[in-house]
Amino acid sequence: MMFQRKSSKSRAFLNENGLYDYAVKALGRNMRTEVGLRRLMQMRVEPGERGEAVINATIARLKEHGYLNDAAFAETYARLRQENEKLGSRRVRQDLKLKGVNADLVEETLEARYGATDEEALARQHLERKRIKKPTNEKETARVMRRLVTAGFSTSVIYKILRNWNVPDETLAALETINADDSESGSDS
Repeated sequence: MMFQRKSSKSRAFLNENGLYDYAVKALGRNMRTEVGLRRLMQMRVEPGERGEAVINATIARLKEHGYLNDAAFAETYARLRQENEKLGSRRVRQDLKLKGVNADLVEETLEARYGATDEEALARQHLERKRIKKPTNEKETARVMRRLVTAGFSTSVIYKILRNWNVPDETLAALETINADDSESGSDS
């Protein structure tokens, strides 16, 4: 079976109307932030000031028609991550910042979404959703801890859950030593 290569011929750059149609279709496929959409459109316009002007005009039109709204994106993204994936606020904060949402908007959104949330209950729901059982040894305990840290939960909540599971104090002390070594080496997990 022969694979066909895409033509090496370069695409023509889009004008404002063409870029607008492209952006609307892209937003129809996936929610996007302004920063994410700008990155996507960058490849479709000529480089330099003229291309940037076309992107700015297109972004303005999209906002005017209500197709692009970072506040709505942040709220929807945070709601879905909290309700469906049971992720902690720290993880959602990190993801929103990576997607280019303004830091003030991220904090405002997370306060509204996670302000009254019981983080311990959410962490327990996350464990249940991922079918993570009570650890039986130090290695499994470390694995549970890493999973909860990755999911965005604070270490105080993680230790509280592990203590409620009657994880031996020696195992928790070993984890605290590992965490202290990690923080001294500069890793941020």
